[in-house]
Amino acid sequence: MCMAKSPNKHNRLYMKCLPLGDQMSDMIENGKITPRDDPKVRSKILVDEFDWDKNDTLKIWSFGPENTGANLLVDATKGVQFMNEIKDSCENAFQWASKEGVMCEESMRGIRFNILDVVLHADAIHRGGGQLIQTARRCFYASELTAEPTL
Repeated sequence: MCMAKSPNKHNRLYMKCLPLGDQMSDMIENGKITPRDDPKVRSKILVDEFDWDKNDTLKIWSFGPENTGANLLVDATKGVQFMNEIKDSCENAFQWASKEGVMCEESMRGIRFNILDVVLHADAIHRGGGQLIQTARRCFYASELTAEPTL
């Protein structure tokens, strides 16, 4: 579990990353699983073939890099307020991080990032993109470095 604090110390993100597996990465790259698929159809494939939790399959926020790659950002939180307000910031950070990986600044492949918990300030001015994009990117990098397997 990795945690990152925003520069103003009012927001915290908790993440973990897991490998997707070569079969699923190949299906995404070959266009069998895409962000444009019907969420229910995509959910059925992920549950039946890859043993994903049904709730996680319906909360896939983004594919990356460039919204087509074989990396996934999943909102795995339960009952957290304001998640819809930070979605864009997290997706931007995810696209940036998956395009330029932490180890050798190459595009990532086959990684699933789970946002497990978020602590956000109650006032919207303290949880803007300027605070959350760099925080989320640092958390993506940290969770990649602590995950198995590695480069």
